Amino acid sequence: MTVPADLPPLREVIARHGLGARKALGQHFLLDLNLTGRIARAAPGIGEGSVIEVGPGPGGLTRALLAEGAARVIAVEKDSRCLEALAELAAAYPGRLEVVEGDALELDLGALGAAPRQIVSNLPYNISTALLVRWLTTLAGDPRAFSAMTLMFQKEVAERLIAAPRSRDYGRLSVLTQWLCQARPLFDIPPRAFTPPPKVTSTVVSIIPREQPLAPASLTTLEKVTAAAFGQRRKMLRQSLKSLGGKSEGGPAAWLEATGIAPTARAEELSVEDFCALAACVDRG
Repeated sequence: MTVPADLPPLREVIARHGLGARKALGQHFLLDLNLTGRIARAAPGIGEGSVIEVGPGPGGLTRALLAEGAARVIAVEKDSRCLEALAELAAAYPGRLEVVEGDALELDLGALGAAPRQIVSNLPYNISTALLVRWLTTLAGDPRAFSAMTLMFQKEVAERLIAAPRSRDYGRLSVLTQWLCQARPLFDIPPRAFTPPPKVTSTVVSIIPREQPLAPASLTTLEKVTAAAFGQRRKMLRQSLKSLGGKSEGGPAAWLEATGIAPTARAEELSVEDFCALAACVDRG
């Protein structure tokens, strides 16, 4: 890791700019250089294209990405308090760091920077799931929008991303993620590593987009089917899918028969491919 000699310690930057973490923004700053360096090294091929970081705060992970050789980092930050500190970091790495002020929930990250582009981020806990679903939506339209995502979540969210059918954590987010990507946990980070410490353990997850979805399906319909099925996960599918309607001669009974899924099955028993097949039947009516 190569760091400019005149770069001040992060705690000094936080104190000088008054960057106390804000609970409303889901901020928990990771200042441990060993851990930020480990995250940066876990991201594949950062020496090419663009690395997009959401919620850099005072720039702890941003520093690590630049020090580990990222060709270009685009830092998206909603908190205007952090912009001056990030501008100082950009000056220390001329031409390699671009700071974008804005809300990542409203920005099209697939249009930022040059390809290949990947996202590397310690995500704000309060919007991490919403952000991931937004990026999955982007990938559903263009599987090459992102080459990789190396993201930190609350451990319980990470477990939902990788959960297998018939497990407690398997649900809508598992299906949507695994339909479009291959996800695997890399390592945990304890609460004490953050300032302020959260109440939960965090997990860094590698998410690699598939060249094409696991099975043909419409994202919009797949979201509706999984929402209906897991929204009443204790009920049999013949009952939980009734909210989706269907033609008089169709509906849940016909969809389940066409896909070979038992009407008495429950949502957690279905594979990702099963859900895709159901979505295709729903689209046909």
